[in-house]
Amino acid sequence: MLESGFKISDCDKCVYMKDTTHGYVILCLYVDDMLIIGSDDKMIRSTKDMLKSKFDMKDMGLADVILGIKITRTQNGLVLSQTHYVDKILEKFNQGDTSIARTPIDTSQHLSKNRGDSVAQVEYSRIIGSLMYLMSCTRPDLAYAVSRLSRYTSNPSKSITRLLRYLRYTREYGLHYGRYPAVIEGYSDANWIYDIKDSRSTSGYVFTLAGAAISWKSSKQTVIARSTMESEFIALDKSGEEAEWLRQFVEDIPKWPKPVTAICIHCDSQSAIGRAQSTMYNGKSRHIRRRHNTIRQLLSTGVISIDYVKSKDNIADPLTKGLSRDLVYKSSKGMGLNPLNE
Repeated sequence: MLESGFKISDCDKCVYMKDTTHGYVILCLYVDDMLIIGSDDKMIRSTKDMLKSKFDMKDMGLADVILGIKITRTQNGLVLSQTHYVDKILEKFNQGDTSIARTPIDTSQHLSKNRGDSVAQVEYSRIIGSLMYLMSCTRPDLAYAVSRLSRYTSNPSKSITRLLRYLRYTREYGLHYGRYPAVIEGYSDANWIYDIKDSRSTSGYVFTLAGAAISWKSSKQTVIARSTMESEFIALDKSGEEAEWLRQFVEDIPKWPKPVTAICIHCDSQSAIGRAQSTMYNGKSRHIRRRHNTIRQLLSTGVISIDYVKSKDNIADPLTKGLSRDLVYKSSKGMGLNPLNE
């Protein structure tokens, strides 16, 4: 690849790029599967011919399915979905159940360690693994539920049944990407000590481009936050870390508008925003001081900007806790998750 004029992306060593006066080609590699994107058909064909001369490979033509992800082209843009994979999960682990659930998590149920007998531990782990792949590729709405349920694999209960029923209800959901807006936006949120038996908060973020999510995460915080502000600030730090990587990645992409504008991160905590924008620090919390310096640097160098958003409009909210039916639907739509026929 390097001999043919390609350059390796500094952010992702599996992405190769070639930019010429005639056009550009981007090659994305995953083990023995690859996706070739380009602005010129001749450059794409010459790239394929070069690869065929070096490797025994098969040209599958126009991309239709890659790594189990279905690519559907519409008049408005692209849709990424995994309906076939969802059907395989339901057929394997939830075949006899025809019930549905409209939310992935029951807000009235607080999960805790199972003190009774373990319920099919191996099968539970297989379900979690399958759902993790689905969540990582095209289903950000499953992130919090999968993250929370994966903490009980050592002695599981039947709590995963509801998530499978929600999957049945949303089996045709896919990420709908349009042509605009061609800017990356981020949303950050945290839930401070959701469960009294667990003193650590949950962070969540989601970044969108062209009307749909491109990056998301839901995870338990590694340090104990002493207040809501601290938990939101820790989540904001993780969001800033991802925003920095995304900005560096798109800077390498040929023909992406330069200079790349600062990525705006929306946060629903006025106190966390105030702390981030303040140059003063009282030094009482060491774990916050390091994060404060990091966020201040990202702000001063123009990598990110921070803006306030109301909690009801924060689409990262479902990545930190269970929500009601209406809020789940609203946030999913905000992340570009819609049925395939919409």
